[in-house]
Amino acid sequence: MNKIADSELILNPDGSVYHLNLKPENIAHTIIFVGDQNRVPKITKHFDSIEFETQKREFRTITGVYKGIRMSVISTGIGPDNIDIVLNELDALVNIDLETRTVKKQHTQLNIVRIGTSGSLQKDIPVDSFVLAKYGLGFDGMLLSYDCDHVLEADFENAFIKHTNWSDRKARPYIVKNSTALEKRLLSNKVFAGVTATAGGFYGPQGRVLRLAIQDPELNSKIDNFEYKGVKITNLEMETSAIYGLSKLLGHNACSMNAIIANRANGTFSEDPYKPVEELIIYTLDKLSS
Repeated sequence: MNKIADSELILNPDGSVYHLNLKPENIAHTIIFVGDQNRVPKITKHFDSIEFETQKREFRTITGVYKGIRMSVISTGIGPDNIDIVLNELDALVNIDLETRTVKKQHTQLNIVRIGTSGSLQKDIPVDSFVLAKYGLGFDGMLLSYDCDHVLEADFENAFIKHTNWSDRKARPYIVKNSTALEKRLLSNKVFAGVTATAGGFYGPQGRVLRLAIQDPELNSKIDNFEYKGVKITNLEMETSAIYGLSKLLGHNACSMNAIIANRANGTFSEDPYKPVEELIIYTLDKLSS
């Protein structure tokens, strides 16, 4: 078997993966992603027991047990670039023998659920509601560094590119479906479903204007009124498409859940943004443990 070079798979002196500071025994196979490191203990405070905790940079991990199910909660920080680090290193923990630096013969599949906050793009998806992403629509271009055509929804992408008159100076938008198995576990009549768009930044890439003009001032309205086979773009954030794409390529299940704390179409913001997040945490934990 080919040995992975030290320069490609970087380990810390204690044998843990470089950025996450984790060893294989430190993580569960059910994993919750959050952006904010301070949200990790807000989830794990509900656990029955805690067995492990570590942090390096923005990557904080706590592993424990909730209602009999072993889970890990990991903060990814913001953006697709961080997702690239987190997912590759998590996969290495379960599918690469870190001592021999060779890929294991037997593949281990992780179940990954993102709990995030987001702004709704549709008037009928109010603040304080939950959105499940059936698809991730990436504007960031990160996934296109990989051999990924076989996991993408090309017809869906082409329809979006045509509808928005997408600039060819930007990365091509890519679309990846979620894990159907996880969607079935997480979906209910409390949850809206649609397409979660992933931007490569918070201001210009999401259509916010402070002092800089943006390339396409009409892009957000084009995104809002785009529809493909009855599916609309529900919300805009900075991680989901990268999670879906890398998970699909690496053979893991992924699904993204967002608490809607703002409605861009109505110009409204939640009066208590912490409340829907706490409710989404409990909802997701219970669905994963049932």
